[in-house]
Amino acid sequence: MSQNPVIFWFRQDLRLTDNPGLAAAIRHGAPVIPVYILDDEGEGDWPLGGASRWWLHHSLESLGQSIKKKGGGLVLRHGPSLDILRGIIHQSRATGVFWNRRYEPDIIKRDTRIKSQLQSDGLEVHSFNGALLFEPWEIENKSGSPFKVFTPFWRHCSSLTPDRYELHPAPPTDGDHWAPASLLSQLKGQSLQSLELLPDIRWDSGFPERWTPGESGAMDNLKQFVDGAFENYGAGRDFPAQRGTSRLSPHLHFGEISPRQIWNFLASRSPDSRWRQSQYVSEIGWREFANHLLYHFPTTPRKPLREEFEAFPWQDDEDQYKAWCGGRTGYPIVDAGMRELWTTGWMHNRVRMIVASFLVKHLLTSWNRGAAWFWDTLVDADLASNTLGWQWAAGCGADAAPYFRIFNPILQGEKFDPDGTYVRHWVPEIRPIPTKYIHKPWETPDSIQKHHGVIIGGDYPAPIVDHREGRQAALEAFETIKK
Repeated sequence: MSQNPVIFWFRQDLRLTDNPGLAAAIRHGAPVIPVYILDDEGEGDWPLGGASRWWLHHSLESLGQSIKKKGGGLVLRHGPSLDILRGIIHQSRATGVFWNRRYEPDIIKRDTRIKSQLQSDGLEVHSFNGALLFEPWEIENKSGSPFKVFTPFWRHCSSLTPDRYELHPAPPTDGDHWAPASLLSQLKGQSLQSLELLPDIRWDSGFPERWTPGESGAMDNLKQFVDGAFENYGAGRDFPAQRGTSRLSPHLHFGEISPRQIWNFLASRSPDSRWRQSQYVSEIGWREFANHLLYHFPTTPRKPLREEFEAFPWQDDEDQYKAWCGGRTGYPIVDAGMRELWTTGWMHNRVRMIVASFLVKHLLTSWNRGAAWFWDTLVDADLASNTLGWQWAAGCGADAAPYFRIFNPILQGEKFDPDGTYVRHWVPEIRPIPTKYIHKPWETPDSIQKHHGVIIGGDYPAPIVDHREGRQAALEAFETIKK
């Protein structure tokens, strides 16, 4: 090898197309060593949850195959990032390290330290934006402060966003730009199986039929969505029995597709610019807003943005929390969502709002506990979006729902699952219940329960809290922090 190599450090950017850090490493001209490091301790307070680890395993498998087809090889390692990088640098005599930035507070601190240490070692170190349309520090309001309300934030961002982005192409097929196989064999990367990302107990049996992790799976998902549900997204996205959403969130989280790619794809399929005002594009904006908030308010994954909520009198009843986690609350729309989450690693967004409101307001259980459960069970567990969503539901974050807005799980079910299709799929024990009672099965007359062989309080639990009593308790608790 006539020229010393450089390292490209894959992180949450597991793709080859529109990968600015990888493109810059290749343009550098030296052979590129592609590396992924599983650094559990380096994730700080938020190591990967079980569902995310499942996704990561399959995403790395897909990425490794893609790099191999391009003539290279992905080096996998497990351990502290700085130690691993220094070891590879020592073995390969690499002169530079390239990566795409992450925005979680613990990761920013870690990466800043790594960059400083490597530069002091005499290496070139370059980082890039591969995850967002805008860097969080680029967007500010007229007073020079971060935004706390979504609408003016996204209005400002939209005024700065071009109709099309220039995307970074995937590496060419010839292998000249990759480190040679002889060097890769000397580096002795670990096998994917040795990272032990898959669960020992196979609770993930429902995942493969729902998901195809990887760059090609992400693009297939995008095409299916744009050709199907996109046109009616504004109306269809609230009905969980329908395939009305893109389900791109895990692909975006792991960087198998970029928001710039989605933006360009939408532009290429639309003869005019109306798509820019679509409800779906604003969902891309919410992802940007979540990262904006996380960057500027780094304590929010643990503490409410609205400080008065630190004194909120949470009850945190353990039995009720476990009933919520297991989908045994007695409210079918809540239980259906929690079971969908456990089975598939994902939950429809409308149902996420319903189950979150139920936990923090009907059960007076801290939003932190809900966020922690989602973190472990969602394949799209993203610190920025998870934090924003739970603080929104609890009324304690930026642009949050007022605390007195308490979702009625019965009415929500009747409005957004009117035929009970979603509930019957995920809560099969009440499938025979007539539609009239499907979202309030405890009102089913005893004779009908017996006729269908479904006894409420036996075959399916009675409600663990009365809706009106839970709502009143939530409002009374809110009054204590208003004073």
